[in-house]
Amino acid sequence: MNKTRRNLLAASFVGPAAALLGKAKEAKAQSVAAEPKSSPGYTPVKTLNGITLPYVLKDGVKEFHLTAEQVEHEFAPGMTATCWGYNGRTPGPTIEAVEGDTVRILVTNNLKEHTTIHWHGLILPNGMDGVGGLTQPHIKPGETFAYEFMLRQNGTYMYHPHADEMVQMAMGMMGLLIIHPKGGEPESIDQDYAFLLHNWAIHPGTSRPDPNVMTEFDLWSFNSKVFPAIENMVAAEGERVRVRIGNLSMWNHPIHLHGHTYLVTGSDGGRWPKSIWRPETTETVAVGQIRDIEFVANPGDWAFHCHMSHHTMNAMGHEIPNPVGVNQNQVAGRMMALMPGYMVMGEHGMAEHQNHSMHMTGPKNTLPMMTGDGPFGNMEMGGMFTVVKVRKNTNENEDPGWYDHPEGTVAYKVS
Repeated sequence: MNKTRRNLLAASFVGPAAALLGKAKEAKAQSVAAEPKSSPGYTPVKTLNGITLPYVLKDGVKEFHLTAEQVEHEFAPGMTATCWGYNGRTPGPTIEAVEGDTVRILVTNNLKEHTTIHWHGLILPNGMDGVGGLTQPHIKPGETFAYEFMLRQNGTYMYHPHADEMVQMAMGMMGLLIIHPKGGEPESIDQDYAFLLHNWAIHPGTSRPDPNVMTEFDLWSFNSKVFPAIENMVAAEGERVRVRIGNLSMWNHPIHLHGHTYLVTGSDGGRWPKSIWRPETTETVAVGQIRDIEFVANPGDWAFHCHMSHHTMNAMGHEIPNPVGVNQNQVAGRMMALMPGYMVMGEHGMAEHQNHSMHMTGPKNTLPMMTGDGPFGNMEMGGMFTVVKVRKNTNENEDPGWYDHPEGTVAYKVS
């Protein structure tokens, strides 16, 4: 992992001025970064590659501050794009609160066009729902609006604009809102992870998302990161792990976990009654939906990914002819005369693409299609892929490295 969630949470325990990113000057306010882990039934969420938004407690109201703005975002080392988001990041910081809390969320618009925020899945007064022109005036550039309501439910929810939605969401404006149940969880959760699914059209050699693309996307992300930059999920053997998955992309995603049968326990409607929990190994999270999954961690390094194979690749071309099975030697000779360094690939499949990309770089600011190294060689992945690392004991401040397989438990060559 590039940086553990524990370090990120520690970094967020700051005073009021820093907590509001320098925009609020409430010297006497009580600043709280997150509920302590010792709260009954409350395990703070670890947002992959993200942070939890601090709040200021004012007369019993938890006040948060979001700033809509342009951000420079790194999808993975070697690729940065100019996106839109909140508080300097995409997705925006995760908002955590408890059922029964009254929250006030200040939204400052530093974009050059108007915006709003819709609280996806929440039961609240109609005028707080965030639909520009329908339930509220738009938040114009330079303005700050306040959304204030009581949290009447618990579960996993999302926030995103409901103004120029096609552009603003395509540029990265979204975030998670987690409401913990009052009185604690029905089952204790040891590790609680969360991320948003999204898709991007950032054409090779460019550095800004194209919001006009409707289906032919070339980057698929967990929390606006692509493999190998997506943080791993770490747990100790036997711990109960929950993963909260929200989908604000334009595609449905069958999310598959290796080595486990998990329980689907919730959706964007909140936590389900235990009587309708169901076991799965792959769960499709449709556009606009949430799925919460829970499992007891088994030891190993377990792949966790979208099962649409082109969603685990980067920088794809969608209209390239299929060369599998075609001898391209004569074509290659002619191409090399025009383009020194040209190399044929794909006659026998694309497995060599990762090696090719090491010495045949693509356009500037463009990631290789397949990447990542494991203990046994190339992993040939990208996009929506990460690893659940489970060990007998874990140090949450460190990546445990690769799994040490017990003797006789690794597939071996027989011929």
